[in-house]
Order: sequence, then structure tokens, then C-alpha cells
Amino acid sequence: MLAAWEDRYADGVIALWNKEAVRDGYKELDENTFKSIFTDNPYFDPRNAFVLLGREQEVAGFACGCTGDDLPLGDKAGYLTCIVLSGPYALDENYKLLLTALERRFAELGKTQADVLFFNPMQLPWYIPETPGHEHNNAPGVPVGSRLHWFLLEQGYAERAREQAMYLDLSGFAVQEDIRAKEKAAAAAGYTVGVLGNMPAGDGRLSGFAPGGLRGIEEMLEGLGNPLWTKEIAACAANGTPVVFAAKNGLAAGFAGPVIRQPNGRGYFAGIGVHPDHEGHGLGTVLFFKLCEAFRAIGTPYMSLYTGVGNPAARIYGKAGFKAVKHFAVMRKELIR
Repeated sequence: MLAAWEDRYADGVIALWNKEAVRDGYKELDENTFKSIFTDNPYFDPRNAFVLLGREQEVAGFACGCTGDDLPLGDKAGYLTCIVLSGPYALDENYKLLLTALERRFAELGKTQADVLFFNPMQLPWYIPETPGHEHNNAPGVPVGSRLHWFLLEQGYAERAREQAMYLDLSGFAVQEDIRAKEKAAAAAGYTVGVLGNMPAGDGRLSGFAPGGLRGIEEMLEGLGNPLWTKEIAACAANGTPVVFAAKNGLAAGFAGPVIRQPNGRGYFAGIGVHPDHEGHGLGTVLFFKLCEAFRAIGTPYMSLYTGVGNPAARIYGKAGFKAVKHFAVMRKELIR
């Protein structure tokens, strides 16, 4: 039986998650993490969450999605967060029941498509394979090859892209001499690369920009055309959170970061970008290596990130020692109204 969300189902959903979702590598949930991801999330809507009850009225399935007109694509897209079913109930008919309930709710809210992608504000942490419990903070899609991945394909969801998750144990990181040479060449062309913000004292090569010594940050970010970067990196620069920047004549030309060591030990990574007017000087590579260097200087054990399969930036990550550890599918279905 399909039931609308009620808080009394939370314990059953957590138990279901910790038995079934962890098989796909997701991190276990407890009461607090369940609330922070789902029910306390500002985008949680009880009418966007459904429970499948088994023969003994136990929680046998859970599906959740979210919407928000202020989210990227939010004016037309509903985000599918998860569909989880217990073993005996992991049948096509039950996946279909839960998926249809979500799609109908999206359509009721005027949405014309259902998306599984990294803009979803309900972030699902997962464990990085073959590591000592290292984790990534968000799944950018459906794990490739999972039961849900194949089911969504069968239901008309198009795989629009594949994201590869990449990982680096920073204990062995070192900047190669050819990267130092790139930095010197960029310097000869008038570029400076360093940290802006409250960076703890560390390696002398991690030179920084003086407060107020870097201009044009917002203009540089707007030129990159990524609204999430524009919001986050500008806020970091304003509040003193360290970010690695490239500059020419005191004007921002690119960024990497921010430099934030998360409580779980992970080096947080929002992105890397070089303004089109400053491409061709190797700044992207230098920025990224400086970022890894900064993380190691503050004692960060590891970094993880994801990037599109075929994205040229993957070559930079690979040169730094990152390895692809998991793949996720970004998916979409147009909803018939």
C-alpha cells in the first residue's frame, strides 16, 4: 500500500536505508542525518515523499523528491532524490508505483520535467570505494549500473550525461617541476596565483593576496557563467574564507576552491574556472595544484570531486593524482501534462 509521508515512518525509512541504500554505497543515516537531509531541509514537502507499506504495515519502500522555483531549472523541473525498496519488494511494479507518485506531484506543481542531477538540494553522502571510510558529500546523479538506474532508463528517462567521481589521498601529493615551470611562465606573462582569505600559516610557497588587494572578483565570476560559483565564491571572498585566485594587474582572472576542510576530513571543492580573456596561460592547472597544496598545508587527508566524463579538466585532476572511483548518470524525463 502506498502512503503519504508522516513523521511516524521515519524510523522505518532509516532502517530501510541502512539495509538497502548502503548496498549502492550511500552512507548510513541516523535520526539527525535523516532530518538534515530530508525532513528539516527547507525544500522538503511532505506531499513529495511517499512510503510503501508491506504486508505487516512495515516500511518496505521510500521515495522522495523536491521542488523549488528558486533552484536551478526549478521553474520547470522537479528533482528526484531517491527511490529505495527492500529486497522482497524491489519489483518493477513497486518502483513504478513510487515513481509515478513523484511524477504526478511534480506535474501538479506545474513542472514539465523530472530531473536527477547535482543541483538537488537534498544531498546524499556516499562512501568512496576502497578507502578508510572517506566520503563525498553529494551524489550528482544515479549510480551507474544500479537497479534504479536501469529502471529509470526503462521508464523513459534519458541519460543526459555521466559524471565521474574522482579521489586523491593527499598524503602523497607533490607539485611536479613542470607545474612550477607553468607558474613561472604565467608570472612572466604578468599573472599572480595565490590565496585570498584567512589561510593558516604554512608552506612559504602559498603566497597570498593582501585584504583588498584583489579587484574584479564578481565580474570574473559572472564571466564564467556559473551562477552557483558566482554566489558561493563571491561570498567566500567577502567573508574571508580562503580561495585560490589568479590575477593580472590586481584584477581577478580565475579561481579554484574554496579551501575548506570539512569535519569528515574531506577537502571541499566547489570548482575551478579561468575567465575566457585569460585562457591559454596554464592558469587552470596552476590554480588546481595550488589548491591541493593549500589543502595539504592545513592537514587535509583527502579530496574528492566529480566532473563530466570527457571534461578536459579531468586531465588536470588526473595529473595531480586523482583517480576515477565511481560514475553517476544525470537523467531527465519530460512529463506529459
